[in-house]
Amino acid sequence: MTARLDQIKKELHSQSYKLTPQREATVEVLLENEEDHLSAEDVYLLVKEKAPEIGLATVYRTLELLNELEIVDKINFGDGVSRYDLRKEGANHSHHHLVCIQCGSVSEIEEDLLGDVEKKIEADWTFKIKDHRLTFHGICSECQAKHETGSPLLKAAR
Repeated sequence: MTARLDQIKKELHSQSYKLTPQREATVEVLLENEEDHLSAEDVYLLVKEKAPEIGLATVYRTLELLNELEIVDKINFGDGVSRYDLRKEGANHSHHHLVCIQCGSVSEIEEDLLGDVEKKIEADWTFKIKDHRLTFHGICSECQAKHETGSPLLKAAR
């Protein structure tokens, strides 16, 4: 975590920003919860445990700055809540997501699946792509398994 924090500090400095204690606490929360897709409110509640003096507005500003600098990706899974996801070191694009419409679980696809699509769009529409996001909505394997081994009423209805 320390190496990634140092890298983020360098990224901020290269854009003429400092890693203030408030920003550092926010980044630490994101690093500690890298597998989760935290909302600003989630981040704020976790930051408050580390630094009770930090306000919600400061966390919002920090997350927006990190998003502008492409250190985090601001994502929405269609539920009206913005979530923040640390961009993988050296990644050119945000990664893709699988969202279960039954339990709400979110899985990540690290592989960039849209390279050929990007090339075609750039060539056919002379459009310079800076980033892309892809989210699949469906039913995860756990929910599928629950449905298969579900209640006798469900089985009888089939």
